[in-house]
This record gives sequence, C-alpha cells and structure tokens, in this order.
Amino acid sequence: MERSLTIGDFARATHVSVKMLRHYHQIGLLTPAAVDPRTGYRRYRPDQIPAAQVIRRFRQLDMPLEDIQGILAAPDVVTRNKLIAVHLERLEEELARTHSAVTALRGLLTDPQPALNIDRRSVGATPAVAITETIGIQDALAWLQGALGELHGAVAAYSLTQHGAPGGIYATDLFTSERGEATVFIPAEGTLRPTGRVTPATIPAAELAMIVHAGPHAGIDRAYGLLGAYVTEHALAVEGPIREYYLTDRYDTPDSSAWRTEVGWPIFNTAV
Repeated sequence: MERSLTIGDFARATHVSVKMLRHYHQIGLLTPAAVDPRTGYRRYRPDQIPAAQVIRRFRQLDMPLEDIQGILAAPDVVTRNKLIAVHLERLEEELARTHSAVTALRGLLTDPQPALNIDRRSVGATPAVAITETIGIQDALAWLQGALGELHGAVAAYSLTQHGAPGGIYATDLFTSERGEATVFIPAEGTLRPTGRVTPATIPAAELAMIVHAGPHAGIDRAYGLLGAYVTEHALAVEGPIREYYLTDRYDTPDSSAWRTEVGWPIFNTAV
C-alpha cells in the first residue's frame, strides 16, 4: 500500500497551513492523493511536497493563484518558464515603483523646504506634431511614453525639423476627476500627412510659472506642489492646463537620474 501523509503532517512538511491546503483543493490547485469518503480527511503523497513548496514560494512573490495554476498545468518547460518570466517582470516593475516612492519620501523628509528656482515665462505659439486623447490618470505615464514614441517616429519618417523639447499639455479634469484631455507634442516644422494618432498642431501661447523637476517622472508631484504654492502665494493663478517640457528623457539617456522635466503652471501676464 502506498504510504501517504495526513493533511496535518503534509502542512508541517511544506509550511502550508491546513486551511490553505483545503482551499487549494477546492480550487483544483493541489488535489490530495486521497480523500476519505466518510470523514473527508485528506491524505497526500510524499511526491506532492515539491509542488506544495513551489506554490508557497510563488505566493510569497504575490503571484495570483490562477497564474500558479497555469504554471503547474504548463505542457512543457518552455511554456512554464515564459509564464514565470512574465510574473518576474511584473515584480521588477513593482520594485522600481517602490524604489521611486521611497526615494521621493526620503527627499521630503531630508529636504522638506527646498530652495525655489521658479521663473515666469511667456511661451509663444508653436507649430508641432501632436497626439491628443482623453485618458485616465492611472494610464497617463504609459500613454505618454507610447505617444512620444509615435511622435519621434513621425518626425524621423517625414524628416521634420524639430526645434524644441517635446512637451505635454494636461487638462485640469485629469487631476480633479482622474480623467481628462492630454496632448503630447514635439515642436517641429515640415510636411506631415496625418499618420495614426499623429496630426499637425499649433501649440497655443501661454504665460507660465516654470520649475525644473530632476529625476524620473514618479517624483514630479513635488514640483507640482511647489508651483501650486508659489502661484497661490503670489496671487498669479489662472484657469488653464498644466504644461510639461521633457528637456532630457529616456530618448536622451537611460539614466533616469539625469532626466529633467520642466513643469509650467498657467499665470497672469505680469509683463509691464
């Protein structure tokens, strides 16, 4: 007769609780070798221990149960490894976001009142190629990178003459309601046939209070806060969209610490 472990011994051997083993059985993730039809007691084979340990490791990495099921049911090693690689990439992205948040928080704690380097600027109307869409705030960064990629591609494909840093214009609704209109543009001149989302545009003139944010986009809210406080304290604020100019970004260098984004807040024209 094949030897087996009680559910309690199996839990001790794998460090997976009895409660979780019952749940894994219910959802078909780890089926016991035998279940007593009268008592409902579950028993497991010794060769099931590695599977339970794998499940436990994946759960420690916050892998969803349905993804674990897919991995355990994978028909071959190549398919299994691809599924695992997808989850590891997600973890790396989450770690990068966590690192950015920790870095930004340390900056707030060590330098709560940084020296202000804000100037006021009149920006003239600018011919450009642009992409305009209504987006959700949670998708803004991914949308920005995709749109910039298309714009750079159009500038190269049509041999347009770029004459300034790429930029973005973001409606107030995007911040207040988490959904609103966004425009990303590259100042450029030349003949462009509308291609996909890319169209010719004229970026309107504006009066702006400007500040430069150093580093990845994740910490840009601090620059927004400084600008918001400045224009309020100086009674300069007017209705209008926020602007960003990507002076140095991933298209210039992969070193995110070297990225520079200029943020512009609309203000009254204070010129005499």
